Amino acid sequence: MNKPGEYMFRHSLLTALIATSLLSSVPQIWAQNPEMQQKLMEIKQSAAANKQSLARYTWMEQQTTSIKGEVKKTQQFQVRIGPDGQQQKIELNPQAPPAPSGGRFKQRIVAKKTEEFKDYGQQIAELGKQYAQVDSQALDQAYQRGDISLQPNGAAGTVSLIIKNYLKPGDSVTLVFNRQQKALLSVQVASYLTDPSDAVRIAVQYDKLPDGTNHVTSNQVTGVSKQLGVMIQNSSYQPIG
Repeated sequence: MNKPGEYMFRHSLLTALIATSLLSSVPQIWAQNPEMQQKLMEIKQSAAANKQSLARYTWMEQQTTSIKGEVKKTQQFQVRIGPDGQQQKIELNPQAPPAPSGGRFKQRIVAKKTEEFKDYGQQIAELGKQYAQVDSQALDQAYQRGDISLQPNGAAGTVSLIIKNYLKPGDSVTLVFNRQQKALLSVQVASYLTDPSDAVRIAVQYDKLPDGTNHVTSNQVTGVSKQLGVMIQNSSYQPIG
């Protein structure tokens, strides 16, 4: 007769083996999801085609930086895609910073704080642009991990994907894609800079040019802890050459 302890041990071992088997089968289940694979393929193909199309354009980018809702700086840039596939920007009509006021000690404090906010704004703006572009490799990895799920969407012909651990561990991305137009409509992001406590919220909107090229119209990036926002708006797209 088996002792009670031996029975419990065997039962626990069997339960653990079954759980391990189920968990190990998750990636295979996801890999066999043809509907999800088709949606991701459409998104990646659309992103690749748009990147090539945008390389034929130059456009205006306006960045508006605000702190606690108060506008502190507005900049305009002429933008194009360089040979390396990265954006190249030239600032238009750069404005000199206002002359510092107060004594030397106060001026040093103001200058240091201004530089800190400038660096922080540049960092979150760059992060916003990273999330605005589809990262095919990150999508594939999230898919294999089972970190992508479908969200019900009322608009006909659109699909909403919720992606966990996309570009950073613990981030969350909601991507809305129009399957009929083969174009992104919006991206909502909850992410951070170097530490999860330094939260960054990102909201991206897209639109189409007359030739069908999809592009970012606006990208609102907010650094929660510093209450600093950067609004990026793109317009005046013109063919090159």
